[in-house]
Amino acid sequence: MEERIESSFKDFLAAVQTVKLYGLGHPILDKALKRSFTSIAEALDKASTFTIGIVGDEIAFEKEILFNLSVFAKDSVNYIKERGIEKITFNRGLELVELEKFISLLAMPKDDIKKRPQDHLSLMGVRNISLGRLGAPGPNDGAKEDGRAQGEPSSPLLNILNQDEIDTIALKIALEGIINNLGEHYQQVLKFNTLRRYDLGSFTHLINVSILSMYFSSKIGLAKEAVAQIGLSGLFHDMGKLYISRKIIRNPDKLSRVEFSVMESHTVLGANLSLQYVDTLGIMPAVVCFEHHLKYDSSGYPKQAFPRRPHLVSQIVSICDIYDALTQRRCYKSDYPPDMIYNIMMRGRGTAHNPPLLDKFFQIIGVWPIGSIVSLSDKRVAVVAEENPEDIFLPQVRIIYPDKENALVDLKDNKQGLKIERYLNPWTEGKDFLSLI
Repeated sequence: MEERIESSFKDFLAAVQTVKLYGLGHPILDKALKRSFTSIAEALDKASTFTIGIVGDEIAFEKEILFNLSVFAKDSVNYIKERGIEKITFNRGLELVELEKFISLLAMPKDDIKKRPQDHLSLMGVRNISLGRLGAPGPNDGAKEDGRAQGEPSSPLLNILNQDEIDTIALKIALEGIINNLGEHYQQVLKFNTLRRYDLGSFTHLINVSILSMYFSSKIGLAKEAVAQIGLSGLFHDMGKLYISRKIIRNPDKLSRVEFSVMESHTVLGANLSLQYVDTLGIMPAVVCFEHHLKYDSSGYPKQAFPRRPHLVSQIVSICDIYDALTQRRCYKSDYPPDMIYNIMMRGRGTAHNPPLLDKFFQIIGVWPIGSIVSLSDKRVAVVAEENPEDIFLPQVRIIYPDKENALVDLKDNKQGLKIERYLNPWTEGKDFLSLI
């Protein structure tokens, strides 16, 4: 089915390219439109409706990114996006004249499209094509729905918890967008985490783990498709906790045996919930929900009758999960300095974590993450600017105090023997230096 949808949309994009080149009324466009209509109608014989999503340079259908089509159709995709269209739905019953009217809308200069594209189609009498933006509810995109304020996105996590439909295309494409920009923006993400003074919401940890898991997996050379699936798994790894009482999750005291047993159950709860969405999310989120506390040597939970190694994706998400949890300030603990986090995680090398994978993680992330505020051995204050994979304890730093020199110092190669003396927590003694970063 996916191949048929991909082929039909390829023919549609060819018609879009044709109208760009020849304009309306040209015989070549008529031929391209008829071919596109036939192709779409054949796809709609198998499915009553199908939706194609467009964000960035990527095209998606259901849970799959259509990478080959995205490369083929980059110009046409950008042309459609410039007209405010990110989601196109074709319904069974589509008529050739409706497709012609849609193409005529796309042929208009973008500045002449004053209304939403869907409003233009409705005025033209087109009933079997719907246009919108990803994450929006289709033809009525932007309207209030289910009590949400206008323009407020719904959370995929909450949708799943409520057994609602989720916009899988929007979710997948959003992850693809993150992947495409990781190389350029990951340092800014880390800096943002360093500067953050307050928790921005219940899902901050999930977002952090998803981004960190994608960054790590991309840096070790996994394919783009795999990185997207890992990001999705990281985003949903703790979804079972949505069923756990906040009283237990936020308990600042040591949990009782019963409370700890309830907390452990989030792995099974999350896996069972994820299994209901295998058709759209794939199987990996369910696997990671179940395994992310299993530990490399299977000594974690849930207990198994036949111990086995967790899946590689579960191992990646587990490392990122623990790393981010240790960096966070919670009601029951303080955030730990980076060197302490390194030592804590290294104690689990071979038991909690795959040794080569853990070593590679810190080679990429470094002991002192980018954006960390540190005091140097000469009492100057600096911010970590770049990692040194050859020596994870000696990154490149930028001096910010006492004089904001803006000088980049490579601690690995400097002749003065400079080193990081200690970490300055941005919540406490590092707070006064935040404005200098």
